[in-house]
Amino acid sequence: MPQTQPPLSSILPPLICGTATFNTQYNADPFLLPTTSIIHRALALGIRAFDTSPYYGPSESLLGTALSHPSNSHPRSSYVLLTKVGRIASSTFDYSPQWVRKSVARSLQRLHTEYLDVVYCHDVEFVLPEEVLGAVRELRRLRDEEGSVRYVGICGYPLGVLCDLAEMILRETGEPIDVVQSYAHYTLQNTALGGQSLQRFKDAGVSVVPNASLLGMGLLRGGGVPIGGSGDFHPAGQELRMKVAEAARWVEGKGEKLEVVAIRWGMDSWARVGKDVGVGGIGVSVMGVSNLEELDETITVWNSVLDGLDVRDGAIVMENVEWSIARRKGVENLAQEIWTILGKWKDYSWESPEKGFINDKSVKAVIDELATS
Repeated sequence: MPQTQPPLSSILPPLICGTATFNTQYNADPFLLPTTSIIHRALALGIRAFDTSPYYGPSESLLGTALSHPSNSHPRSSYVLLTKVGRIASSTFDYSPQWVRKSVARSLQRLHTEYLDVVYCHDVEFVLPEEVLGAVRELRRLRDEEGSVRYVGICGYPLGVLCDLAEMILRETGEPIDVVQSYAHYTLQNTALGGQSLQRFKDAGVSVVPNASLLGMGLLRGGGVPIGGSGDFHPAGQELRMKVAEAARWVEGKGEKLEVVAIRWGMDSWARVGKDVGVGGIGVSVMGVSNLEELDETITVWNSVLDGLDVRDGAIVMENVEWSIARRKGVENLAQEIWTILGKWKDYSWESPEKGFINDKSVKAVIDELATS
């Protein structure tokens, strides 16, 4: 690694705008979303990092269009772009060096940029460890020889797999992976990321562990999981969904919305729990929105979380502010009741991949993907 390369934790902001919602999984037609307005509003509100992926349908292109729009006055150097390689379709993965190069080149084109700040190997649990290692090596080659990639990471769902791979990459290459993104594992429904995994990531030299999908891929919503143009994609079973619906009704009886409580609890709690693998003493969260109202609501929550923190020398010092303490206690009380309702489904993780999964890395699938790019 170049000696002048600073750790990712020194350049990444503590809040990232995720654009997985710019996809048919979450919305019937992502082209009807006000994506350019969302991105420009996010920039105006101080967001300086955007996460996307080729797997998220038109997300990369929509994000690139918004950022390259003439009305965007923010230079490329002022924000961080994070994207991914390896996942082509729901059952098709290609981690080969050839595909990594093609995918990076395509992302550069779609995002209208000469470099990508972070590139993750996407959903690493679906391929063999040696395939992940090969992709990481190729991404680092692009980093060192071409400069098109600056930092390299891995992301996925099973925490054990992510930990094992972070440790393997350090052992096999002598260099730690820069970033490991976990999703749906530090939420009101599942807090597993706050356990032993964090120490394993730290011991493996990981600079940053962003916590994505605070709503558990849309599970923690009063209206239930989102049904987009691709149909019901969510892996949660019926009993878990019923328990979440029961919790949502209880929260509504208290004059609150489940999704608002989940976002506030997730951001506020992870800011503290994830501080040692965060940025400036604050755990990094990834938010996703589909409209301007959701964006404004989420930023309001985030700003109130920051207002209740006092960070000095990279450590969070609790301020003696009555409103902040009262708010935190109130949210914690709601969380405790929600966990009682969830019962055995608290900290439950679904299988990923499901039993019997086969990687359909067929020539036809790759050709079809290239034809639509």
